[in-house]
Amino acid sequence: MTDLFTQQLEGRREALGRHSWVLHGFALRHADGLLQAIDAIVSAAPWRHMTTPGGYTMSVESCNCGALGWVTDRRGYRYASEDPLSGRPWPPMPELFEALALDAAREAGFAAFIPDACLLNRYAPGARMSLHQDKNERDMSQPIVSVSLGMSAVFQFGGMTRDAPVSKVLLEHGDVVVWGGEDRLRFHGIMPLKGQPHERLGNFRVNLTMRKAG
Repeated sequence: MTDLFTQQLEGRREALGRHSWVLHGFALRHADGLLQAIDAIVSAAPWRHMTTPGGYTMSVESCNCGALGWVTDRRGYRYASEDPLSGRPWPPMPELFEALALDAAREAGFAAFIPDACLLNRYAPGARMSLHQDKNERDMSQPIVSVSLGMSAVFQFGGMTRDAPVSKVLLEHGDVVVWGGEDRLRFHGIMPLKGQPHERLGNFRVNLTMRKAG
């Protein structure tokens, strides 16, 4: 039954907007390789709880890979080429990440997407991501590619203002969300994580968000 369910998920697309899609099960066949790559990344750039400019400690744990990494602290939100904890460059982005991002973007109608930044977020039960826009990137013509691994989570996808109506969709292990074009600056977030542990990641959800930042 598990194999049949996996086959049914792979290839199913769900539209969130004119230029935004959930590609259900798109990353399932690469899950083992993705998890191995994540282990290598966090051995060099460990998970950490970042602080917002307002002094709020984020409930998710984060790290980065690629030429640029997204960071936040009292100085603001920005991209940096070095890990502020170590002073060293972020770990390089694995080829598997780049290939998956390119394939998912192409599947969603965005050709020739090559990310230079990947933000990794790890959610434990109760962790959440409030509604926000990804707007620190220079080229807004490039899409966002977001990969879900581990526990299921409810993704919120809103409009161009924080108070616009919000759609909710359940993201499972291996799902990929791609948004760009006229949807590029829509508010989005993750509701507090809850539910059953995942067979591989236990009480955690890991999200990879790949972007063209520079």
